[in-house]
Amino acid sequence: KQWYQRRVRGHNGQKKDNEELELLNNLPFMAEFNSYKTSAGMLEPVAVLRDLGIRVSLDFRWSIHIRRLAECGRRRAAWVFSVFGTRQTIAMLTLYKSLVRSLLEYCCPLWNPVKIGDIQALERVQLSFTARIEDCAGMNYWQRLQHLKITSLQRRRERYIILHMWKLRQKQVSDDLNIRFSDDGRLGFTAKVPSLTKKATDAHQTIFDESFAVMGPKLWNTLPAVLNREEDFSKFKVRLSRYLSSFLDEPPVKGYVRRNTKAMSLPEM
Repeated sequence: KQWYQRRVRGHNGQKKDNEELELLNNLPFMAEFNSYKTSAGMLEPVAVLRDLGIRVSLDFRWSIHIRRLAECGRRRAAWVFSVFGTRQTIAMLTLYKSLVRSLLEYCCPLWNPVKIGDIQALERVQLSFTARIEDCAGMNYWQRLQHLKITSLQRRRERYIILHMWKLRQKQVSDDLNIRFSDDGRLGFTAKVPSLTKKATDAHQTIFDESFAVMGPKLWNTLPAVLNREEDFSKFKVRLSRYLSSFLDEPPVKGYVRRNTKAMSLPEM
């Protein structure tokens, strides 16, 4: 099945999901691979699969899931504004963090967006919510982040990924991706960024670069040795927050002249 899929994807990486499914289903001997009989009935291939709240598309992209999250975040924010009349800072931030932001960050190390459009779609939810807080009148989004002492959603996702990388190095979680760390002296503990075969298509290279196996080591390698050698998790979180706050937090937002035009807000080493 994987050989047939590679042949089909390599022929034309721009085919739509339904066209790929149709072509795969018409290949010899594919019926037995694409249909699975269970006690509840037959399982057939689909363009988008939802499992544990995460939507995975046939091409292993996360845009559909991210756009759905952004839509749910906007609806939840609209509900908050319709139910609660106050626009005071403490009340609004409490409601936002507990009801809206938590929704936008569920399992984010897995689907962390790389496309600027996806990053903007999520950031717009926080942008529009903070604009309704009474103490933020006349401020732009980046100024509101500083005034409210919160970080962008992009920066928070990067922090979550780095925290998970620390747990991987300390072997506190299962390392299913086989991420390798090494002591490089003055650089401290660095993670190996895996490489993809030169024969891979551009589409596969993009999917590979968006994965946690690549983004995780890249973000981890931005840390200085004094930080990535920290053995205590509580101290590491505090020191990591201080380190991240030393960098300009201006996420890509539509309509703003931005200096950060990359998927990562931290400078690569």
